Amino acid sequence: MKQVIARARMPHAYLFVGIRGVGKTTTAVALAQAINCQDPVHGEGCGRCPCCRQLESGNFADLEFIEPDGQNIKIEQIRQLDRTFSFKPLSGRYRVTVVRQAETMTLEAANAFLKTLEEPPPGNMLILNVTEPLDLLPTIVSRCQKVAFRPLPASLIHGWLINHRDLEENKAAVLAKLCGGSLGKALDMLDKDFLQRRVDSLEGLNALLQRPADEALEAVLQYTAKEKKKETEAEKRGDSAVAELLGIWKTWYRDLLVIKTTGREAWLINRDYLKQLKNISKASTIKNLADSFLVIDQAERDYRQARNVDLMIENTLLNLRKHWKQHAESDVGLSS
Repeated sequence: MKQVIARARMPHAYLFVGIRGVGKTTTAVALAQAINCQDPVHGEGCGRCPCCRQLESGNFADLEFIEPDGQNIKIEQIRQLDRTFSFKPLSGRYRVTVVRQAETMTLEAANAFLKTLEEPPPGNMLILNVTEPLDLLPTIVSRCQKVAFRPLPASLIHGWLINHRDLEENKAAVLAKLCGGSLGKALDMLDKDFLQRRVDSLEGLNALLQRPADEALEAVLQYTAKEKKKETEAEKRGDSAVAELLGIWKTWYRDLLVIKTTGREAWLINRDYLKQLKNISKASTIKNLADSFLVIDQAERDYRQARNVDLMIENTLLNLRKHWKQHAESDVGLSS
């Protein structure tokens, strides 16, 4: 991309493809800085000229963002973009418009955007951020220069969290492995106190398995009901309290299987529970642990298919308790 900028032969539209939180928007801002910089250095912004300083402070008039209005980007937003394009850039050489979650455009909006994309006025650059290009019209994809963003290595996220957020090593390792290569997701989890909820969920799991069935079920239902009240609309569509709880429980049985079958401590997610994982794995069979893992895997599928949540939770707990009882006499748990 730097070579393209240096030769001043830039496409008028880019398609940035990758999961959320891997730097697509950050790269878009850096690109806007590079092409508007008054004294670029090796294809990058100098950081000193007025355009660079305005971009770094978030006050650059020629950098615009289009985001979903509710669940979708609507046709009126694209019409407003066309009206904006009728004017020349205000302070830079290029106006850069970043369309975030471009795949959420309605069909009407996408068709209108296609016309804009075919003949954008000079001095304008469009950057579309998407997770999956197949969710866009093929005609839009074909008119953009595609740039793929890979998930970030866990080691890179781990180091960043330690160096920039002063996070202790074990906590940084947990987030780095659970975020799926997305630094943005790791930061979101950190800011929303996910680490404490993970502790509560793991320690609660052990307590639930040892309590009477009716008490255990009531406790989980009360927890999920309380957490649901805190959720935003976006979270209800994605990482809800129930989905998060199942995901945390799944990492526990996954780690137990890793210890039981390989002994590789470096592969663990919940490394801060190493002693407990070793104790429980010794008292368990591979079949027991695998069956428990599959119970939660099935629960996640049932939840995604919008089946009866309370019934799903009840079945999950009953099945987990059945497998737990087979090694309960060893008196092992999270507190041992």
